[in-house]
Amino acid sequence: MKFTEYAAHDAVGLAELIRHGEVSPLEVVDAAIEGIEQYDGDINAVVYRAFDEARATAAGPLPEGPFTGVPFLVKDLLLQVAGWPRTSGSRYAANAGLADAEDSGLMRRYRASGVVTLGKANLSEFGIAGTTEGALFGACRNPWNLGHIVGGSSGGSAAAVASGMVPMAHGGDGLGSIRIPASCCGLVGLKVTRDRNPHLPDGYDFAQGNVVEHVITRTVRDTAVMLDVTGNPEPGSPYAIPPKERPYADEVGRDPGRLRIAWSGGTPLGRAIHPDVQAVLEDIARLLGGLGHHVEERALGTNTLSDYVANLPLAGANFAAGMKRMIEAIGREPAADELEPLTWAALNGARSVSGVDALYSAQERRMRARATLRFFEDWDIFLCPVMGTPPPKIGYLDPINVPAADIQTRNGEVYPFAAPFNFTGQPSISLPLGQSREGLPIGMMFSARYADEATLIRLAAQLEQACPWHDKRPKLGG
Repeated sequence: MKFTEYAAHDAVGLAELIRHGEVSPLEVVDAAIEGIEQYDGDINAVVYRAFDEARATAAGPLPEGPFTGVPFLVKDLLLQVAGWPRTSGSRYAANAGLADAEDSGLMRRYRASGVVTLGKANLSEFGIAGTTEGALFGACRNPWNLGHIVGGSSGGSAAAVASGMVPMAHGGDGLGSIRIPASCCGLVGLKVTRDRNPHLPDGYDFAQGNVVEHVITRTVRDTAVMLDVTGNPEPGSPYAIPPKERPYADEVGRDPGRLRIAWSGGTPLGRAIHPDVQAVLEDIARLLGGLGHHVEERALGTNTLSDYVANLPLAGANFAAGMKRMIEAIGREPAADELEPLTWAALNGARSVSGVDALYSAQERRMRARATLRFFEDWDIFLCPVMGTPPPKIGYLDPINVPAADIQTRNGEVYPFAAPFNFTGQPSISLPLGQSREGLPIGMMFSARYADEATLIRLAAQLEQACPWHDKRPKLGG
């Protein structure tokens, strides 16, 4: 199997070829490796390569799952892979030689799906920055235009999928880190409901449920089918998740009905979004009306900027706690040159947060989330852009060379939309529904009621039919 043939299929399609005996898992893995070796020198998405292990896995017995034999990458953060180094994108962890002794619970679920894991994907240091331009691994570049960012923090995963190296890859989302890279790279990125993919039994409750993990894909069906494998309750989970009515795979192609959809391009600071983004937003609002939905321009009605500010002490305390665990594992504090400037600024600020401030922040976040959740008593879906601009050029959000205060200002311009649905725990999906005049992807974000991934998947599949994107591929890599 040649790379060009391999890259034309999504994960479900590849699994079907393997299941029907048209190609072997080893041939598929070799095609993926061919693509990585051919294109990743320019893109810099894959930062740890376990090709020999992947070939051995593909040649041996594999679990019977929906993705048996399909190549896969994991983000080098949160997810533990037995025997593999864990750097979290940081020179500090890399210099210490941290490695994981066993798979984490979610990793075991991924393996049960049948995927063959080829390696680890590039990311921002500790997932902090909204761009994948780190001191340890260097900048990851957008396959659509190598001069532009892939977003963050799951940027390497998105770049690898967009270029065709793998059909899907693992990501994590704490303030948009699945949806933002999906938007930058023209992909599907679902932030699942809080704890739908549980961190337990062996992971920590990251930021009291703000952070979730799932996959970045090219098709809605890949996103849905993987969630059927991974999105099941874990005994002892701190969050009660309403069960799904039917398999998520069965929601793909199911009539979503006539939905009440509110939409807005309003930003927390009242700043106008980029005209290319505004144009796509208005086009999709009209398209939804043409599909029979009730569509109104209506703001979310909550002060998302003050919500973000109120969450900062809790986010800081969470980061300081995570660093404390890493410092305990390594046995020493990080040296001055082992953390990037933005990370140092975040850590120094986080260490000044008191217990009272952290708990107060958690209480405020919960109270403020109720206002957003009440909005969805009247609306099925809220539509807004994922980003305020098309993907900026490499360097604009550089966490090493741009002062932290300037990055915060620029983040407000580029990323004004994603965070509220981490605070509420609601599902939210990025869909590749437009492009800028320069040909860069522009994603639209759809958010639904708490635990209602089903409605999102039905609507996403309807839009995938009405506004197909699977064959829209960057010239580089597929």
